[in-house]
Amino acid sequence: MKKRPLPERTIERLSEYRRTLLGYLAGGDTHLYSHTLASTHGITAVQVRRDLMLIGFSSDTKKGYNIEELITFISNILDSETPQNVGVIGMGNLGRAITSYFKNKRDKLRIVVSLDNNPEKVGATIAGVPCRDINELSEVIKQYNISMILLTAPTNVISELTTQIKGSSIKGVVNLSGIPLTGLDGSGIWVEDYDIITILEKVSYFTQK
Repeated sequence: MKKRPLPERTIERLSEYRRTLLGYLAGGDTHLYSHTLASTHGITAVQVRRDLMLIGFSSDTKKGYNIEELITFISNILDSETPQNVGVIGMGNLGRAITSYFKNKRDKLRIVVSLDNNPEKVGATIAGVPCRDINELSEVIKQYNISMILLTAPTNVISELTTQIKGSSIKGVVNLSGIPLTGLDGSGIWVEDYDIITILEKVSYFTQK
């Protein structure tokens, strides 16, 4: 079944809701009101209800939302029908930390391989996944059926990697390299750029006020 397209921010909030709901479920709760979910995320109950109405979820408002049912409903929206394999490019401190943290967090998103150009890392198992030579990128993408890439490589190799990624079967990239990923226009690849330094400096600015 083809999923209806949703706004980016709605997708982000649904992911946030699911993590919160999983926490409540693990704590033994069975139902949750919209205002409780809203207060956890610093938004209004109206926004929560709008998001859930947008995906077609309804529930007994007297008892609140059935947590287990809502988790399943959101999962059917966010998750692919079959598991998607993810590769990590760059196994420095950030790459290792992300791989270790995310491993086994989601059944439908699996980090299965990493790539690096450091001879001491290539051929080793790092954070529970095999590390391959970055020069084998195209081969690795096919071998492991990679659909998404987490990019934590140094900035000086980003241009070369972009060319390889554009010519591959990759569908999405989460770019944590610190510089915007350009050159993928018209490729059909979904790119999310995140700069941790910029985020930290933003927080620093507001904490000075």
